[in-house]
Amino acid sequence: MTRYTVLYNPKGNNNTAEKETFTISEILKGNEFHYKDVTKISDMEKFIAEDKNDAIILSGGDGTLNHFINDVDCDKLTKDLYFFATGTGNDFLSSIKGEKGKIHKINDVVKNLPTVTVKGKTSKFINGIGYGIDGYCCEVGDQLREKSDKPINYTGIAIKGLLFHYKPTNAKVTVDGVTKEYKKVWLSPTMYGCFYGGGMIPTPDQKRGEGFVSNMTYFGVGKIKALIVFPKIFEGKHVQYTKMIDVRKGKEVKVEFDRPVALQIDGETVLGVTEYTVKA
Repeated sequence: MTRYTVLYNPKGNNNTAEKETFTISEILKGNEFHYKDVTKISDMEKFIAEDKNDAIILSGGDGTLNHFINDVDCDKLTKDLYFFATGTGNDFLSSIKGEKGKIHKINDVVKNLPTVTVKGKTSKFINGIGYGIDGYCCEVGDQLREKSDKPINYTGIAIKGLLFHYKPTNAKVTVDGVTKEYKKVWLSPTMYGCFYGGGMIPTPDQKRGEGFVSNMTYFGVGKIKALIVFPKIFEGKHVQYTKMIDVRKGKEVKVEFDRPVALQIDGETVLGVTEYTVKA
């Protein structure tokens, strides 16, 4: 019998994650489970160090994972760490080819993660950094979530943003010391996994653990052309449009916009950002 500490985020998946989490005891019958709400843990590093159980199951979405990897030094974690996806988008699960409703060991996956520096703060990330209309979508989604408990339709927000609300920027993107300048930039994410935004695939050739990250810059077109190609990101087929899509892989990426916009880190929003730097 294994004694598991189950760390869960009850607010995940539009506040349904807690119910999903308690199905773990059915999936792993015959073991012992100790459930703990992560929102009630003030010092996760200390909690993990003092935990006496055999293994840890982290139940949540990409945001829950992001908080965990930044609160705990996963490179030094000695216990087995498992992940049970109860989030909304579950892009991390897709990137490791995992299955919903199953428990996946992730010790190796959360080691040697890339970092992003924004507004002087450096943190690790598990999926990717969204900058442009993807950050705008998270900003609007956060505003809607404060007003209502209804599920957020990020695709709808993106389409309305492309047509009416979001204005493209000019950008400088530097990959391993080589700088390119772009006009009318709609997106410039840098990815460690290949999925973000609930199933979008901005950099389909990006693979975890290779020691590189990939930047995709979506540029040079007006809103109608941008809207026509945008849905192809969900299949990774947008990269065929090389006159408006530029994908570059490297160890260090710096993206600079000519005005402040929202940015997202694994779905967590940062407002008023003019630049970010990622190191693999």
